[in-house]
Amino acid sequence: MGTPEQTFTASGSGPRIGVDVGGTFTDVALSVDDRLITAKVPTTDDQHVGVLEGIEKACDRAGIEPSEIDGFAHAMTVSVNALLERAGAETALVTTAGFRDVLEIGRQDRPALYDLEAEKPEPLVPRDLRFEVEERATAEGVEREIDPEAVRDLATDLREREVEAVAVCLLHAYADPENERIVAETLREELTVPVSASHEVLAEFREFERTSTTAVDAYLRPAIDDYVGRLVEEADDAGIPEPWIMQANGGIADAETVREQAVTTTLSGPAAGVVGAAATVDETDVDGLVTFDMGGTSSDVSLVRDGRAERTTDAEIDGLPIRTPMVDVNTVGAGGGSIAWVDSGGALRVGPQSAGADPGPACYGNGGTEPTVTDANVVLGYIGPKTALGGELTLDVDAAREALEGLADEAGLEGALEAARGVYRVANATMTRAIRSVTVERGHDPRGFALVAFGGAGPMHATALAESLSIDRVVVPRPSGVLSAFGLLAADESYDAARTVGVDLETAEPDALESVYDDLVTDVLADASDPGATRIERAADCRYDGQSFELTVPVGSEFDADTVATRFREAHEQAYGYAMDEAVEIVTLRATAAVPGSEPTVRHEGKGGDMIGTRRAHFPDVGPRTATVFDRDRVAPGATISSPAILEQDESTTVVPPAWTGEVLADGTLVLTRDSDTTEAR
Repeated sequence: MGTPEQTFTASGSGPRIGVDVGGTFTDVALSVDDRLITAKVPTTDDQHVGVLEGIEKACDRAGIEPSEIDGFAHAMTVSVNALLERAGAETALVTTAGFRDVLEIGRQDRPALYDLEAEKPEPLVPRDLRFEVEERATAEGVEREIDPEAVRDLATDLREREVEAVAVCLLHAYADPENERIVAETLREELTVPVSASHEVLAEFREFERTSTTAVDAYLRPAIDDYVGRLVEEADDAGIPEPWIMQANGGIADAETVREQAVTTTLSGPAAGVVGAAATVDETDVDGLVTFDMGGTSSDVSLVRDGRAERTTDAEIDGLPIRTPMVDVNTVGAGGGSIAWVDSGGALRVGPQSAGADPGPACYGNGGTEPTVTDANVVLGYIGPKTALGGELTLDVDAAREALEGLADEAGLEGALEAARGVYRVANATMTRAIRSVTVERGHDPRGFALVAFGGAGPMHATALAESLSIDRVVVPRPSGVLSAFGLLAADESYDAARTVGVDLETAEPDALESVYDDLVTDVLADASDPGATRIERAADCRYDGQSFELTVPVGSEFDADTVATRFREAHEQAYGYAMDEAVEIVTLRATAAVPGSEPTVRHEGKGGDMIGTRRAHFPDVGPRTATVFDRDRVAPGATISSPAILEQDESTTVVPPAWTGEVLADGTLVLTRDSDTTEAR
């Protein structure tokens, strides 16, 4: 648990640094007074090595020593990598007799309904490591108590099998955790490995999802504990404060908390990017923001409304349900490093395979030969031969062209340029579908939103995506190439707690619900570094009687059934297009504690001398044009950017195609708008 002395968000005016580890690059944002210093270094196999290299690089640019840093926040991919690569701990599961196969049975739904050869993902816990204990509880309470001696005997077996982590998930422990508490405490006394208990990880109903989430937490805990522990030690040796870690819910937490709650770190980096977008872009005159983060390996899309990232408790990673609160991010395997290929039917495809950072795209000149999206952008002229990616990586244009020539031969296309156009279109189509999934498919009209583009490759593709979705405004924050790292500087400290209650709204007793809320608030305040500065938010998952899915609606400081019912029906109509007068059920109560962060002040001077030159670029449906190339960091506030143009930074490149115009705001944010005559012609 954090202490006031460790509070990142209230660290004052001293230098603060955010470091986000991506699949290809590790991004750094350093706030010093009103300056924002950015850096980008290749991601290393041992992520903490690249993190420290990035910190040293940013500090060197700022002219300060790492020991002068007052606050350090971090987002990582350790959790998601362990899940995708199945590289977590050897985990055992302890459950109620008769329920050892819950992880394997799952739900009746499956992604390929008519595929007779479809295979489910392998459970994280193999069957020979799933153990049963004799006990029984219902939603009303314990019916058969646990035998502690039987648990000690089980501990001996687990010790002999040399398991590295244990997940405990007993039937109905969300309603009455007494038996599960005894099992977990006994195992913790007898074993030296981490033990995750479902009532501590996810005190909610639905046996499969609760078991899966608890198993994921146990599976990840040794890896997270090892990584964060090493990072804390390395930071201490360098005189850097202990890191605060970005959670999937969009808030940071102290290192000790996340070492004990590993499942909260999944999708850490994408969450930071959405927070950064919310912190830098004004929602005035739009219904909200569509955030579009295109990195080296994948692209992430999400929504921001009323200044806040949309959240969900219904997520899945590599077929594994995870039900902790998290920023609602849709990820697709289309990034700058995504490899273009031709399938057995002769169709051009892009991703999900990636060239990574080493050797990387062919244009990196590190030995890569596979054609990628970045190579396509080089051939199209969006990235120039003298562009220094990350501020130091020069490009091999001939290698990019050669890779795309090979792709063209395989796909039956006329040369590298035609192949580059195809790769660009296919990648854009994949990302457009992702944006539709978080807008149109959830009852939101994307035409009323602004598209916020970031990541190393996002601003190159943003206007093409906007046109396909009839979006007329694209916003590119000044630190767009490292916006996830910037988001770490602006993030709140945040903790969540939930408990399933399952009562009818009409007959629910407000005092009983308030009692549950009091317990939840006590839980989240216990983790907060500064309870006195904490903002408490309450919510409830509701559904119509008979439904099998819920919608989360806010609940005020005092529970009012009529207000909750109205909010639920409005949310249901927004999401599904209709509302009913049927009875409403309150399924789960939620509480969130947030210690507000302090957004860094960013000064943008733009000293002039911004025009670098011109180069030939190829645009969809328009063809080749001569584009003006600018050094974005030198473009003055208030400047208007006429198209076609290309704005280069160390960490990203922005393309302004024909029929679009750019305006530079006071903080360096670039706002692109589609010309009105083009808009009216749609």
